[in-house]
Amino acid sequence: MKSIWDNDINQNNKFSILNDNISTDVCIIGGGITGISIAYELFKNNIDFVLLEKDKICSKTTNFSSAKITSQHGIIYSELTNKYGEEFTKYYLEANNNAIFNIQKIIERENIQCDFKYEDAYIFTQNVSDVNIIKDEYKTLNKLGSKDVELLENIDVNINCCQAIKFKNQASFNPVKYTLSLANIIHNKNKNIFENTCVQNIKEKDGKYIINTSNYLVTTKYVVLATHFPIKDIPGFYFLKMYQNTSYIIAVDIGTNEFNGMYINYEDPTISLRSLKQNNKTILLIGGNNNKTGDIDTIDKYSSLEKLAYKLYPNSKILCRWNTQDCISIDKVPYIGRFSKYTRNMFVATGFNKWGMTTSNVAANIITDMILNKQNKYEWVFKATRYKLSKNIKEVYYIANQTMQSMIVNKFKIKEENIDTIPNNTGKIIKVNGKNIGIYKNEDGKIYKINPYCSHLKCLLTFNSLDKTWDCPCHGSRFDIYGNVINSPASKKIEYTT
Repeated sequence: MKSIWDNDINQNNKFSILNDNISTDVCIIGGGITGISIAYELFKNNIDFVLLEKDKICSKTTNFSSAKITSQHGIIYSELTNKYGEEFTKYYLEANNNAIFNIQKIIERENIQCDFKYEDAYIFTQNVSDVNIIKDEYKTLNKLGSKDVELLENIDVNINCCQAIKFKNQASFNPVKYTLSLANIIHNKNKNIFENTCVQNIKEKDGKYIINTSNYLVTTKYVVLATHFPIKDIPGFYFLKMYQNTSYIIAVDIGTNEFNGMYINYEDPTISLRSLKQNNKTILLIGGNNNKTGDIDTIDKYSSLEKLAYKLYPNSKILCRWNTQDCISIDKVPYIGRFSKYTRNMFVATGFNKWGMTTSNVAANIITDMILNKQNKYEWVFKATRYKLSKNIKEVYYIANQTMQSMIVNKFKIKEENIDTIPNNTGKIIKVNGKNIGIYKNEDGKIYKINPYCSHLKCLLTFNSLDKTWDCPCHGSRFDIYGNVINSPASKKIEYTT
């Protein structure tokens, strides 16, 4: 699986593995755009820190993003207003609009070449029955004082549109060029960013945190978890407050055709569109077809995206395709701030609900201000310790039910079966001599066995026939056919034992 941004990652050779014990003021865990953005703000404020990334810098979620920088987050503002009121929603909108401006200023200040450009973003519906939902969202935005929105009946793309809202002055960029540029600016001076350094555990002792990596220790006053899904469960309990969702993206060469704007529809299945320039050609990114990570689905998620590409541009060429995971909070608002009320000096940034490029900057400013003991005007909106059960009861029930099914119920549904009956190029969990085993047979019939329980909380895994991975339907961890961890919150390999 290769994204359109992969080549930019492969040009990076500056960061080494942690090779000594270190004491510092702040330890950031996670080297994607959020971790690096926080590191940059700490760097500007002369705060001593180290950053640890278990793989390569920005090689995971950041690399698989469609990289829209926008406050257009689907139909969210009317929903937030109904749940939490106009003041809350106005601050949410303002924080994201400020983030667009902040990112642009950082790019100017540091002279970063990352293909940043301002363009309009559109939310539209193809269904007549949903027109009023779009209109209500527009009315809400007007009440919130947004001056850069416009209600439209058509969009400039050959897709059916019944109603749309245009958000002006939004932006897009190359997320890998941006993130690596920030990382290099920091590292060239401080040499305090480490990759291929996996955190094993975090313990508190004498008012400090001791972070254990594979070979060395980091002692720190503050810890920031910027690992997409937090690698620490207790006492934050984020596995009860969010789930992971998988989206699919293709990059399409449409030649010299011009494509302006960024688009996303309201209804399912989701369609997301944006373009970029590469070697004097226009590359169109088409995304969507979301599903909860771990859902059993044999449909080829990419085929409908490719059909849309050829419908829009019959002579287009598919360059690459990939998928990405997003942490979805129960109220669709990110969790930014203290990890829990019991861990004063541990912070978290997660639950970005598919809009992490923008929210990374929001998180960087809030968490840096909290470490500096400064009041941030948006801290209360994104407060990570909130858990408003009564306002989000359906989402809570959904997460709890999925977890119960995978942790307990489904484990007893596995039937005794002979491995020989499993077709080639197929993965399945079967019972052999009373024991559940995950089996994958490749195209040549070679067998790969795994322990079919997620190393996070022991949920029963499902086989992803599209990517040939083992996925956790509880919290979104993913493993390859050898049992190696691909995505958090799991941090340990799952191995087959006889």
